[in-house]
Amino acid sequence: MSHLQLSEVSKSVGADVHLHPMSFALQPHAVTVLLGATQAGKTSVMRLMAGLDIPSSGDVIVDGLNVTGVPVRERHVAMVYQQFINYPSLTVFDNIASPLKLRQETSIEEKVQELAKRLHIEPFLKRFPSELSGGQQQRVALARALAKKAPLVFLDEPLVNLDYKLREELREELAQLFATGQSTVVYATTDPGEALLLGGYTAVLKEGRLLQYGPTLEVFRRPASLDVALAFSDPPLNVVSAQSKDGNWQLNHGPFVVLPQLQTMHNQVTLAIRPASLRVEEKSGDMAISGQVQLAEISGTDTFVHFHCALGEWVMQKTGVHFFELGARLTFYFDPNESYIFSTDGALLSAPFSQAGWGA
Repeated sequence: MSHLQLSEVSKSVGADVHLHPMSFALQPHAVTVLLGATQAGKTSVMRLMAGLDIPSSGDVIVDGLNVTGVPVRERHVAMVYQQFINYPSLTVFDNIASPLKLRQETSIEEKVQELAKRLHIEPFLKRFPSELSGGQQQRVALARALAKKAPLVFLDEPLVNLDYKLREELREELAQLFATGQSTVVYATTDPGEALLLGGYTAVLKEGRLLQYGPTLEVFRRPASLDVALAFSDPPLNVVSAQSKDGNWQLNHGPFVVLPQLQTMHNQVTLAIRPASLRVEEKSGDMAISGQVQLAEISGTDTFVHFHCALGEWVMQKTGVHFFELGARLTFYFDPNESYIFSTDGALLSAPFSQAGWGA
């Protein structure tokens, strides 16, 4: 049971529409990330896929069979939630061993030890969940889910309640665990960085609508709309409107910019520049923007510089740890060829030829 397809499924509760009709098929033995802000519909989609909810319309197809309405207990799936759901009266060892015992497997101790080793919880096998930290409890829940050897594994923002260091650590471990391709994995997150790290495929959701679905890097590099680009950017994109003036483009009634990649009959467009495409070092062909530093924050190995300029409130992402004086006036640069260009209704008109940020 690894080929799962949604066919025009929707979900409404009374007058509230949780999911508008959507269709897409999971890529078997790969990771599909459900990406979107809170209330985008990620959990609703996941619950329909797992059999925890029944769609208001449409069908859920698994391995060619219509399983719409078949409850989760009759499906071979594993789930991990935001909260650390473990059996409190069982030791860590018995928590992980529980699905193995249900299947009456042999060599249970050896298999538990192997999973515990992979998730770095070997020293805690004799402890109870209440004696563990949040990160350790989530590792136990993950180990138990993996022990089920379910062909479909659902993870609903499993790292959201962990601190930054634990989150980074577990992200990388999960990417390695899922790379084996033993299961079809569905992973819900609000974090674009997680989607890129996990790779595979991404479905971008907003307000219960499916905006785009495809290979993660393809969706990141060629977002079908401004909404997709905004969902797939953290920190936020720098967005500015541009009007055509005698064959040139003027940014928000400010400076003019040359957009040689843009072939369009539109006389107004929206430019979106990724924070990683901005810099304080000038290169040939760059456009200069003068701004005043409002905030400089260090996150992991990057420095985010928030500044006010004539075009609005913008942010630059600079690799490494750097000091920027608050209130200082600086000149920031970007190559117009590295900007995304959207029509006034949000459709993609042009994507950069080269990508900056996140190694893309």
